[in-house]
Amino acid sequence: MTTILIIDDERPIRSSLRDILEYEDYKVLDVDNGFDGLDILKKEKIDLVLCDIKMNKMDGMEVLTEAQNISDTPFIMISGHGTIETAVEAARKGAFDFLEKPLDLNRLLITVRNALEKGVLVKETKVLKKKVSKTKEILGESPTISIIKETIDRVAPTEARVLITGENGSGKELVAHWLHEKSARASSPLIEVNCAAIPSELIESELFGHEKGSFTSAVKQRIGKFEQANGGTLFLDEIGDMSLSAQAKVLRALQENKITRVGGEKEIDVNVRVIAATNKDLLKEIENGNFRMDLYHRLSVILIHVPSLQQRTVDIPIIASSFCEEICGGYNTPTKEITEGAMQALQELPWTGNIRELRNMIERLIILSDKKITEKEVALYANPSNNHIAVVESPNRKTDQTLHFDKFESFQDFKDYAEKEFINFKLDKNGWNVSKTADDIGIQRSHLYHKIEKFGLKRAD
Repeated sequence: MTTILIIDDERPIRSSLRDILEYEDYKVLDVDNGFDGLDILKKEKIDLVLCDIKMNKMDGMEVLTEAQNISDTPFIMISGHGTIETAVEAARKGAFDFLEKPLDLNRLLITVRNALEKGVLVKETKVLKKKVSKTKEILGESPTISIIKETIDRVAPTEARVLITGENGSGKELVAHWLHEKSARASSPLIEVNCAAIPSELIESELFGHEKGSFTSAVKQRIGKFEQANGGTLFLDEIGDMSLSAQAKVLRALQENKITRVGGEKEIDVNVRVIAATNKDLLKEIENGNFRMDLYHRLSVILIHVPSLQQRTVDIPIIASSFCEEICGGYNTPTKEITEGAMQALQELPWTGNIRELRNMIERLIILSDKKITEKEVALYANPSNNHIAVVESPNRKTDQTLHFDKFESFQDFKDYAEKEFINFKLDKNGWNVSKTADDIGIQRSHLYHKIEKFGLKRAD
């Protein structure tokens, strides 16, 4: 029920307002002084306050000012000595409206309704902004993640350029977001550019903009990402895929803090902090002539390497639980429990897709599991090498699954079988090129040799 607080030192006024508002089905609280009113605001959920201006002990304007530090509850100020100056001052201090005594019943009720509607809109807007703008936490307690968090805290307040490296899906973008959020530029825009997703012939226009008529499809002037990020941060994701000509222009922009639009001649000053990320070994790319060494040194003032999920499996329970809560909340369903056995099974899987893959698998498990996510569900639905078992449709599907799984006495037996089949398939696919296969499945080459020996895998004649 909507609760309205009346603060007025005249008992007849409080009684009249209470009768009117309670008749309209509002819950009403009333006090005769500002101190008690502020105390109620701190303890109770109040949707609207009607506050007299001229009161003993504490003036209504003082109550209004103090209340701004407690909550966003809308205030309607009332007074028997109303002037234009008083009304203006009340509005300036944050009051929704100002009413003169004696109060007009119709105007009072309309103002109360409008103030309550505004209060609801303000709360909804704050919730939506929080949902849209909130940067997700970097989850994990492993030593490498702790070092990354400490590095972000140290580096973010500076203007140093940062190069973030790591596999696809490991969380490089999240690190970039926190570097921006904790910087002095947090109130300015963070502009993101995925260099791998933009054709090489368009990347320069995307970054620096273009003038009208500079090429066939340039029907109007376009502002580039450097200008859009002016005063803020520019995040160049997958910079290892940027063309050499674009690299040269980015280098100049970093050196001189100036850009020139494609087809233009005027130099434009830009004040941008650049954060870059890549899943490639840029030093190898430099050796192969695909990346400029001078740009690498400009970008890598600070280097942050984000480890793969396989390198920090100790963090999987924390991350999986967080994803489970988030996804269940999005589906408006009770949060499902992930059993200890299921957590262990998740930690033993080959996470080639890193955090992104883990989130997708948790969502799949939530959809396909019952009230709990158990070891059994992980074996059925999460392992990349046996997903076909869970989705194959046949008249005897349940019987087929039972026959298939009946030959395994333990989860470890099943896991070894699935791992063996997965590695054998990948080796055959890559013509038994061990180096390429190790890269494909995201493990060290020496680790792959160990698996080949463990499972007794041999190349078919």
